[in-house]
Amino acid sequence: MPVDQNEVRSAVVREAESWIGTPYRHQGSKKGVACDCLGLVRGIWRAIYGCEPESPGAYAPDWAEAGSRDRLLEAADRLLIRQRPDNALPGDLLLFRWRPGMVCKHAGIVVKDDRFIHAYQGHAVVSSPLVHQWRRRIAASHRFPAFSLKDR
Repeated sequence: MPVDQNEVRSAVVREAESWIGTPYRHQGSKKGVACDCLGLVRGIWRAIYGCEPESPGAYAPDWAEAGSRDRLLEAADRLLIRQRPDNALPGDLLLFRWRPGMVCKHAGIVVKDDRFIHAYQGHAVVSSPLVHQWRRRIAASHRFPAFSLKDR
């Protein structure tokens, strides 16, 4: 059964906010225990759709520097709906590149026009201002699909 896109956006924001304070740990994906930025997105997907989106397999902390495939962007394109980054709304996924020409390495969820939630290495899941230093690194924006997995 299709659901309203605004309901999905609201559910994504509520779920992302419930992860704030979860400690950072590479490859973690459990609310209140530990997660990295990918684990945060996977946990939000599980809460919204009731299943794991797909297994990322094991990945090293320097996975992006060690390879040339843009694995994070490829997965987002498979599972979510890409849109122009300047059209991102609360509830949308943002992917970041540290430098032009590099693969996407970080992810966060827009919660307001000027804030996003992400798992911040060395800290925890936090809400951060979407200041120029972050905005200039946005590589892509994706919308979570408006569907119930029971229909897929």
